Amino acid sequence: MARSASPQLTEAENRIMTVLWDRGEASVRDVTDALAVEHGLAYTTVLTTIRIMADKGYVGFHKDGRAHIYRPLLSREGAQNRALGSLVKSLFGGSPQRLAQHLVQEEQLTLEDIEALRAELLKGQDDRGDAS
Repeated sequence: MARSASPQLTEAENRIMTVLWDRGEASVRDVTDALAVEHGLAYTTVLTTIRIMADKGYVGFHKDGRAHIYRPLLSREGAQNRALGSLVKSLFGGSPQRLAQHLVQEEQLTLEDIEALRAELLKGQDDRGDAS
């Protein structure tokens, strides 16, 4: 029976997905080796986690001899959208406006950050035909 996918990746799943996004595909050994220096994860830990991720539909695989080669089925952007949606829902009452206001008020935004946000807002208006 397939496990239900949570709205966002766990920390361990995100580490594995980062390796897969960067490489396109990898074996469990490749992922373990890539994470060994910083995280020191055991092969069996990575194997268990990646199997769970396959059950959730985050990764797919094909066989290459005896090895399973995994590839991401969830894009980095898809993972970001899920995580952000969950964050907005749980901490900002479902309001993207409240999140944006929080970022503007609480974060140390540079003038460059503000100009980039302004450009995105104007682009969004142009894409919708809402020119003011």
